[in-house]
Amino acid sequence: MAIKAVALLSGGLDSTLAVKLMLDQGVEVHALNFTSGFCTCNHGGKGGGCKSEARRVADEFGIPIKVLAKGMDYIEIVRNPRHGYGKGMNPCVDCRVYMFKRAAEYMREIGASFIITGEVLGQRPMSQRKDAMRIIERESGLEGLILRPLSAKQLEPTIPEKEGLVDRDRLLDVLGRSRRKQIDLAEDLDINDYPCPSGGCLLTDKIFSKKVRDLLRNKADVTKRDLELLKTGRHFRYKKSKVIVGRNEADNTRLRLMLQDGDTLVEPGGFPGPVAVLSGEGGEDALRFAGSLILKYALDKAGGQRSLKATRGEWSMDFEVEGPAPEPVVEETRVC
Repeated sequence: MAIKAVALLSGGLDSTLAVKLMLDQGVEVHALNFTSGFCTCNHGGKGGGCKSEARRVADEFGIPIKVLAKGMDYIEIVRNPRHGYGKGMNPCVDCRVYMFKRAAEYMREIGASFIITGEVLGQRPMSQRKDAMRIIERESGLEGLILRPLSAKQLEPTIPEKEGLVDRDRLLDVLGRSRRKQIDLAEDLDINDYPCPSGGCLLTDKIFSKKVRDLLRNKADVTKRDLELLKTGRHFRYKKSKVIVGRNEADNTRLRLMLQDGDTLVEPGGFPGPVAVLSGEGGEDALRFAGSLILKYALDKAGGQRSLKATRGEWSMDFEVEGPAPEPVVEETRVC
């Protein structure tokens, strides 16, 4: 009977190598890929990202793959992580616990014996330390069942190693942030088409984290649309309202497409410039503030014009503002 394992496969170099090392030992690998609105990967353009890279690797190796989205329950972990944040809003330890719990469910579902990851000891400062790894294993209910092939010889033997399901002598001792050993191994194993290791999680970005923190502080019921909008435009908080102003035509298009009930779209009234989406309870003051931001970022394109149009559902209104938002007001209300 084949030895079966679940692999957390992002499609990056480390997880690809981890899967390959297990396949070379005759392990039947079932890949599991997690998607998130906070991933920085952009390979593949529209419809691409980590998911497409993971599928490509799975297809190349001829292994089955299941894709799971980190759902809205994950947002509550970001809002209030038990083990705190890293440099931004990244709850790395809690995130790993979340993923491993779901991986454990899949492991039991398919009758697998253990879980594989491409983690490297010392590569990431928050979750890839020995103490953090122990916490993650304990809280996910997977003590001894998470095999990290790239750093196995730097760690205590796992249950599959002790039981002879895998050969520990054929595992590696990679340590730290350098990718030199992985790159050399990829060449030896004829693995050439892999993304650069610069991808990651937007929650580690301090600037992006400001927008996440503002959103979670001001809105209890966060939607998928709210998360997508974090990646679009300039964000402002005006009293009880949120204003997002497009940076370019692509932003303008996205903002128009992502309107939801209760949002007000504010547009230039006859001159080229950005559009703004207004949400919240700011009333007419917030509407005029959004209009003043449009004038500010339209720059000379407004040509002295001050007319704007607001639309919300079936309602619309033409209005004017006194002029562009003053810089002190812009800085005071700017989220990011």
